[in-house]
Amino acid sequence: PSRVMAAPEGSLRRRKVADAGRSPGWPPGPAPHPAGSRVHLRTGTFWLTRVVLLKALAFIYFVAFLVAFHQNKALIGDQGLLPCRLYLRSVQQYFQGKIGWDAWSYAPTVMWLLDWSDMNFNLDLLALLGLGLSCFVLVTGCANMVLMAALWVLYMSLVNVGQVCQGWEDMIGWESQLLETGFLGIFLCPLWTLSHLPEHTPTSQIVLWGFRWLIFRIMLGAGLIKIRGDKCWLDLTCMDFHYETQPVPNPMAYYLHRSPWWFHRFETLSNHFLELLVPFFLFLGRRMCILHGVLQILFQVILIISGNLSFLNWLTIVPSLACFDDAALGFLFPSRPRGLKDQVLGMQRKEAREVKSKPRYGCMVRRVVNFSLGILVAWLSMPVVVNLLSSKQVMNTSFNPLRIVNTYGAFGSITKERTEVILQGTASPNASMPDAVWEDYEFKCKPGDPWKQPCLISPYHYRLDWLMWFAAFQTYEHNEWIIHLAGKLLASDAETLSMLALNPFEGRAPPRWIRGEHYRYRFSLPSGQHAAQGKWWVRKRIGPYFPPLCLEDLKEYFKAREWPLPEPHLDAS
Repeated sequence: PSRVMAAPEGSLRRRKVADAGRSPGWPPGPAPHPAGSRVHLRTGTFWLTRVVLLKALAFIYFVAFLVAFHQNKALIGDQGLLPCRLYLRSVQQYFQGKIGWDAWSYAPTVMWLLDWSDMNFNLDLLALLGLGLSCFVLVTGCANMVLMAALWVLYMSLVNVGQVCQGWEDMIGWESQLLETGFLGIFLCPLWTLSHLPEHTPTSQIVLWGFRWLIFRIMLGAGLIKIRGDKCWLDLTCMDFHYETQPVPNPMAYYLHRSPWWFHRFETLSNHFLELLVPFFLFLGRRMCILHGVLQILFQVILIISGNLSFLNWLTIVPSLACFDDAALGFLFPSRPRGLKDQVLGMQRKEAREVKSKPRYGCMVRRVVNFSLGILVAWLSMPVVVNLLSSKQVMNTSFNPLRIVNTYGAFGSITKERTEVILQGTASPNASMPDAVWEDYEFKCKPGDPWKQPCLISPYHYRLDWLMWFAAFQTYEHNEWIIHLAGKLLASDAETLSMLALNPFEGRAPPRWIRGEHYRYRFSLPSGQHAAQGKWWVRKRIGPYFPPLCLEDLKEYFKAREWPLPEPHLDAS
């Protein structure tokens, strides 16, 4: 006190000015810093990590619900290729007509609670709710457990009535992967609070390791299934074929396919390194964990550039973000007063000054919840680990109906030739006439017209194009929906035509006959005659996929499957 009293008046004035620059409640608040100056966050906290994770997950949800809103009515709606009402009714009949626990556990979906008289309305309702909630999280970066749980339930409800429209595509794993990632996202958030930085709900290490365990299984599962599934991964020749035969190639795939042989060998070796060795970096400390995150994100970006795998690669980036703490992600946030980065700095300083005290009741409950999550994930991981270690490993399989913990893997085998089913129609009254003119239907993105440039749509997704890719591997008897598709084209059904890029009968009467032709496709040479003609593909006919059909031929077929026989429309497009 004597020193203060003896201090010159100017010194006291300077001290008051300095104190005035501090935030209220000093010392807990952050120290003032000039606008634009660099803020250094310490390691070991994950406030900004949570914000980035939630926004990234919300973006994937938004894309997934957008795809569902645009395409589900034509695929599984009231007049869809595989009506979900018929599917739910068959599940109900299997369980003696009861909608009880058995039916719920077989197909967990809120559709059981809704009126089935207008399934198009139900599908749109779920998709629009999902779009609205995911958009809110994406824009604000704020979420709570209730909101994230709602997103998870809504998307699970759509997936579990999707049948082959989503089941076949889940051979690549993105539906189960989104549900598992979304389930973990619930536990990133406080129960009710909508805040970027909920002070009393720090990001749990158990939840972070849940995300890291997810990316570990995704990558290691993909690496193991490759070396066990196809010898071309061992002799390093798989990339000689992958770009040409992948589900929906993009323009870059055309050029990457023509890379030198040594480059394809390097790609395959790099793939083995990233999928079989790099995942173990997660357990080697902070720096190696960050290196793992960087390498896996770069790997997914390369895959995004080289093909249209829907939102799969975008989704795989999400759990990799859990490898980074606030210090590593700080560069993504601007340094400005009262900004998120500045607030995190203040919370770090407050945490460093505070004396450890007895935890609040809410924090204790939260610890119990997180601990329970860890036990649940560990328990459900047991069959997954057994599958990973098995020589008979299966990929993209769920061992529980809620798809909380799943096994993953992609491209365990590589097709060496690309085949496509081309749907054709004719207005000729007799399909067997030699002068019948057959005209091709064009899909949005799958190869068809050899002069059509491959599309670039990732992370969006055309489900019907993927179904056509799978159908080309089998016969039409294994894919009854393709006969339903032919019937709808015979009637020029508007919903069905909305999923196509070109209807050759636009403005005319519907075709009298539809047939499926089987073709072998390969990329054209980038130089020479094909390039001069502007061709991207060269195709050769293999033979018929299914014979010419008319609506009269399909009456009994449709009746046996309870599909309504469509009425012809003059011009539905």
